[in-house]
Amino acid sequence: MSVRINNAEAFGRVAVLMGGWAAEREVSLKSGRAVHAALAGRGVDAVALDVGAELVGPLLESKYDRVFNIIHGRGGEDGVLQGALEALEIPYTGSGVLASALAMDKLRTKLCWLGAGLPTPAWRLLESAGDLEPCAEALGFPVIVKPANEGSSIGMSRAENLEELRQAYAVAAQFNCQVFAEAWVTGKEYTVAVLDDEPLPLIRLETPRAFYDFDAKYRADTTRYHCPCGLGGEEEAALQALARKACRCVGVEGWGRVDLLVDAENRPWLIEVNTVPGMTDHSLVPMAAKAAGIAFDELVWRILETSLAPE
Repeated sequence: MSVRINNAEAFGRVAVLMGGWAAEREVSLKSGRAVHAALAGRGVDAVALDVGAELVGPLLESKYDRVFNIIHGRGGEDGVLQGALEALEIPYTGSGVLASALAMDKLRTKLCWLGAGLPTPAWRLLESAGDLEPCAEALGFPVIVKPANEGSSIGMSRAENLEELRQAYAVAAQFNCQVFAEAWVTGKEYTVAVLDDEPLPLIRLETPRAFYDFDAKYRADTTRYHCPCGLGGEEEAALQALARKACRCVGVEGWGRVDLLVDAENRPWLIEVNTVPGMTDHSLVPMAAKAAGIAFDELVWRILETSLAPE
């Protein structure tokens, strides 16, 4: 558990790192501005740093006691920044190098979960166009095609037939990482925020779109968020426990968010874990925290507390 802090001065000077160079840059900037405003409002000596492609340089221009990392996607969420901060001996929020790298890679995350006996949908790696027909034979349709190292559903497409699978593969292959097709799970979608190893109330997501894609997450007004999620107490507790196991399996620390599906037979399927979730007005962690009685500024404060090592 993290150290509880009552005095803002105990945090020292805090760099709120935002932006980065990945496809989620604009989302990160929006998250970062909200985090910075919340910390400043609580009296924390917080400095907003849009680091762009230069992740470390701005940190060397002044003395910072710790970093609140809110850079989504590659560069900031995949262990690269975490390794640099470790070398600079600057404490930071969120998971360490190993967990960040694993969680950013959806394929490696699934392998970890399988090794731990945790449920995740079947998939096939797509390394070339020659893998498409064998994939269709193995998984059937529909499937969802994903670039393994992107977040916010960027580059993802649902395919109903072989031609759509070809198109989806072409889209995902543009992101310079491995591509895989995952068996489609028909059911309800949930997300579980975890704060300092404690799961928050579940949110059930509902969208008229084919799936909870980038537009559904950040642009659409038709997405519905159900919190309370509609499950009974025991059912919700079981999914919270599963999300906690999923985080611990990968080594997630501080905070994170697990996305999962529950099929028509009430079987849960883990989809992915996010180690630097969004903190925008459409984001799910603040929504879950609010349902638990934690205001946004308190949530940000508690995340920052996780950057302090227990004595």
